[in-house]
Amino acid sequence: MPPRSTESTWLQGMVAGNESEAAAPGTSSPQAGAVFAIRCLIPSLYLLIMAMGLLGNFTLLKIFAARSASRSVPNIFISSLAAGDLLLLLTCVPVDASRFFLEEWLFGEVGCKLLPAIQLTTVGVSVFTLTALSADRYKAIVNPMDIQAPNAVLWTCIKVIGIWIISILLAVPEAVFSEVAHINDSDNVSFTECMRYPLKDDLHPKIHSVMILLVYLLIPLTIISIYYYHIAKTLMKSAHNLPGEYNEQSKKQMETRKRLAKIVLVFVGLFAVCWLPNHVLYMYRTFNYHKIDPSLGHMVITLLARVLSFSNSCVNPFALYFLSENFRRHFNSQLCCCRIHPQPRSTSYLNNSSAMRVSSLGNHPRHTVAMTTLLNGHTPKQEMSL
Repeated sequence: MPPRSTESTWLQGMVAGNESEAAAPGTSSPQAGAVFAIRCLIPSLYLLIMAMGLLGNFTLLKIFAARSASRSVPNIFISSLAAGDLLLLLTCVPVDASRFFLEEWLFGEVGCKLLPAIQLTTVGVSVFTLTALSADRYKAIVNPMDIQAPNAVLWTCIKVIGIWIISILLAVPEAVFSEVAHINDSDNVSFTECMRYPLKDDLHPKIHSVMILLVYLLIPLTIISIYYYHIAKTLMKSAHNLPGEYNEQSKKQMETRKRLAKIVLVFVGLFAVCWLPNHVLYMYRTFNYHKIDPSLGHMVITLLARVLSFSNSCVNPFALYFLSENFRRHFNSQLCCCRIHPQPRSTSYLNNSSAMRVSSLGNHPRHTVAMTTLLNGHTPKQEMSL
C-alpha cells in the first residue's frame, strides 16, 4: 500500500530515458531490458496468482456450500477468508497489473477511491478472521468443557458479518483521502496517478503507515500468539493426563485438535510472511515521502513485496489441500467432476466440534463422563469434517 506509484514513476522515467537514448545511433539503454522484463514478467505472475486463487477459492467455497454437513464454525471462518481473497483477486489484482502497461490512471476518481478501500477491507477481513479462528481453537482446546451451543453456526455467521462491517468501516478513510493527481517528475515525465494522500501532506501518511502496521499486523499477531501459547501449553499438559482406559481414543482426539490448530497456524504464518514485507516497505516509503528511491534494486524489492502480498489470496486453499486428506479428496473430486461417496467415519481436520472440546483430560468425573460420551459416538450433533 505505497503512498505513491513507484512502479509508474520508475517505468515512465525508464521509458523516457530509453526514447532519448534511442535518438543517438548505435546506443542502447542498459535498463531497457529491465523495463521489458518487468512489463512482461510481473503481469504474468499476477495472472498466475489470479488463476490459482480463483480456482482454489471458488472450489473451496463450492465444497463448503454444497455439503450442509460442512457448515461448521471453522469452515464458516475459512469461507469468509476465501470470499475476501476472491474480492481482492477480482478487483485490485487486475488493476495493479494494468499499471505496467498503462501510462495513465484510467479508472477515474471513483476507481481511485474504491480500489484502495477494497484492498484494505480484504486485508482486514483476512487478519481479523484469522484472529477469530484462533480464538475459536483456543476455546475448543483450552476450555474443552464449554460445549458448543446449538446455535453456534448462527453466531459464527453474525461474527463473520461483524468482521466484514468493521473492515469496511476501517477502510473508509482510504476512500475519503485517495485522489487522482497530476505528477511531473524530475525527468519531465508527466502523467496522472491515483494517490492515497495529497502530495504536500507529510504527517498524514506517516500516521497512517504506523496505524496500518499496528491494526492489520502487529496487534492481531500478538493476540494470536497469546492464544497459541495457551493452546501449546494445554496440549503439552494433556499429554500427561490421559485417562488410561481411553488412552488410544484420547490420543486420536488430541491429534485431531493438534491438526486443526496446525492448519490455523499455517494460515496465520502465510499471512504474516506474505504481508510483512509490504508493511515494512510502506513504512520506509512514508517516512521518506519525498525521497523515493529510483534505483532498479528498490523497484525490484517493491515489486516482489507487492506480488508476495497478493499471493496470500491464493495460498490458503492449497495449504489446506496439502494439510487435510479429506479436503484434498473433495477438491480432487470437484476438479474431476466425480461424485463423492460419503465415508462412515471421518477423522480429518474439522472433526465434530463437540469432540474438539474434549476436556484437557484430567481425572474429574465430569471429564470422564464427557470422554465416555464422545467415545461412544453419542455427541449431540455431528459436523462433517474436511
